[in-house]
Amino acid sequence: MNYEKLQSVWAEKYRTVPSQLEKIKHVPSVATAFNTNVDAILKIKGKTLEKLILDNNISLADLENITLSGFNRPSDVILGIVKCFCRGIAEEWVTDDINIYNWMEENLGYNRLQMGGQAGIIANALALLGVKKVLAHTNSHPKLQAQQFLNLDNLLGINDRGVPEKAVDISRETDIPLIHWIIEFDKNDSFQIGNKIFTCPKSNRFIATYDPLNMKLVMNKGFVNYLNTHKISYLLLSGFHPLLENNGGLELIKDAVPVLQKWKTYNPNLIIHLEIASTQDKIIRKAIVDNIVPLADSVGLNERETIDLLNILGQSDLAMDIEKNTHCSLLFDALLFLKKTLNVKRIQLHMFGLYMTLQDRDFIHSAAQNLNGMMTASVVSSSKAYNGELAKYEDVIKTLNMCVSPLGLDELNVLSEKLHKPELLNTGICEVENYILSAVPTIIVEKPKTLVGMGDTISSVSLLAGC
Repeated sequence: MNYEKLQSVWAEKYRTVPSQLEKIKHVPSVATAFNTNVDAILKIKGKTLEKLILDNNISLADLENITLSGFNRPSDVILGIVKCFCRGIAEEWVTDDINIYNWMEENLGYNRLQMGGQAGIIANALALLGVKKVLAHTNSHPKLQAQQFLNLDNLLGINDRGVPEKAVDISRETDIPLIHWIIEFDKNDSFQIGNKIFTCPKSNRFIATYDPLNMKLVMNKGFVNYLNTHKISYLLLSGFHPLLENNGGLELIKDAVPVLQKWKTYNPNLIIHLEIASTQDKIIRKAIVDNIVPLADSVGLNERETIDLLNILGQSDLAMDIEKNTHCSLLFDALLFLKKTLNVKRIQLHMFGLYMTLQDRDFIHSAAQNLNGMMTASVVSSSKAYNGELAKYEDVIKTLNMCVSPLGLDELNVLSEKLHKPELLNTGICEVENYILSAVPTIIVEKPKTLVGMGDTISSVSLLAGC
């Protein structure tokens, strides 16, 4: 395979990105729901992690083959970090135990605060990209939360009178700030316990969440009423993943269904995109599939979330194979299975180096439009990783002239050979069974300043830039 030639082919295709960015500015309106919070960002080093382990008397045996996927006690925060650090994976664990929150506050600290939650992150990104009106759901909007919104006239929240107002200017003083810890680590960093060295294979993050409002899916009445009476173009939906079965989560999901149905009934042309987030409670994960996915037109997920869905849909062998060998061939098998099983019009999987979308022929955006949207998302998300944040419009094109990664081209080549579709390598589009596949090799930033919100940015920009 001639990498130089293929990089040239894809560089030419990526030239459409500036025009796609201009198209986003013509999108009339977007609403993002339901989870918005404040993220406390902590870059943790192997040596710091090593000290936490020793200070908390965690043994070498405790660190090997960690199967835990949630908190039982404060020190489990350390096990969560170690699990993700050693596997190079991203997970989010949630708790309603204030003692765990207090432990994190006392023992971890943070480097900086920034916007958190899929709804908040997507709202900032899309408003910066120029969507004419972006309405972000907040169930808590004190001054600290308002400070995380970009100072943009097209970025709105719901004020204490229940009506839209510029998000950065809102200060609902009786609300409490909702703070999540985003603990990031770097590829090839390591720590040693006893005679064993633990090395991180891939830069990633562990999210530790204590959030009583989002964990109860508290909906802002002003936001709900606005969508009952005002038509918007897109609803970008998430926030179900922090729910717990033993904390009323099933009922909360079922209660959300008529709210979403009412919005869709009032606005039949509304496009609903559901972002599948890291959902540790398997009962809740299945409830999201059974109750929320049928209301969505589009679904987005990453490698980890793909594995999680396979495990609750009777595909544990495939899930295990992907866990052992995370490459596009197996992930495509998973994507095709999920497309058929979930029966959504469009499903997108963003893996390291490659984005893949399967969609129906009659989806509102064509495969070519979707391809353009994914390339735009690759530039915007890698620029976010490169820059650390998207604070001004120039930030979104920092990586525009970078080549697509050889890793992405390798994955695309494997996929084209697997499907016997040689055209996929050069065009990024082919037919698979009754669907259209779009696949894009992406731009990879070797030393990202942040990974927070990457998946959310990829999914939302892919969809809207594909208009």
